[in-house]
Amino acid sequence: MAEKAFEFLHHNDREEKPRETGITEIRGPYYDPMGPRELRDILETMGEYVDIYKFSGGSFALMSEDSVTELIGICHEHDVEVSTGGYIENVLIRDNDKVRDYFEEAERLGFDIVEISSGFLAMGTDALVRLTEVAAEEYGIEPKPEINVQFGAGGASDPEQLERQRQQDPEQAVREGRRHLEAGADLLMVEAEGITEEVEDWRTDVAYTIANELGTENLVFEAPGPEMFEWYVKNFGSEINLFVDNSQIVELEAMRSGLWGKATTWGRTVTWKDDQA
Repeated sequence: MAEKAFEFLHHNDREEKPRETGITEIRGPYYDPMGPRELRDILETMGEYVDIYKFSGGSFALMSEDSVTELIGICHEHDVEVSTGGYIENVLIRDNDKVRDYFEEAERLGFDIVEISSGFLAMGTDALVRLTEVAAEEYGIEPKPEINVQFGAGGASDPEQLERQRQQDPEQAVREGRRHLEAGADLLMVEAEGITEEVEDWRTDVAYTIANELGTENLVFEAPGPEMFEWYVKNFGSEINLFVDNSQIVELEAMRSGLWGKATTWGRTVTWKDDQA
């Protein structure tokens, strides 16, 4: 690891990559086109703190194959895994007979992770878990199922629309998540909508239930805003796994490391390593 500027300043202990905790997943192309030069700039300066790079909204299907593989190659140069994002929902609706083709193409292009999201789908748990099994057993890609408590999650719907859909019992998300882990998933994505996003009042009780039942080491919580990832760091510690926008890498890592923070995290984010363990 290269020597840092101002090396004498305190940083909280952080696992080196590949990490099992304190994972930071960032959004790639979607709100930002994110070409190779921008990605290189990000990873050459902050790549040490990025673990997973996620294509969103099927953005890979708008690009040439060369562009997609170039972005994936840059990530791999910096020990960053690459995820398809949750596009499988669209495959299931429009190309239901091509799910295995989707997995095969993701593997061929060099993706490391295929996200198995379901926020828009009325689909049974057995079928979702089978998708995890197929990805884990038949292809060289890691399945990363999404669990959620809000039907319609993932589409930036306003709170009133989502409220009319009604929330699901968090215990159902826990049961589904446990089955995905048993089927071969290493990490689960926890959708923010219905918990901290597009709700009138945050459902922090749901976040605690999912974390306590499934273990934070098995979860990546979506936190699409500084006030959200600050809440997770305050309540679960700096080693919580989080998915944030690429524009928020520095702010999040400054908070994790104890270098900076907001009013309620300033000087309070700490870690402890037991040297005698």
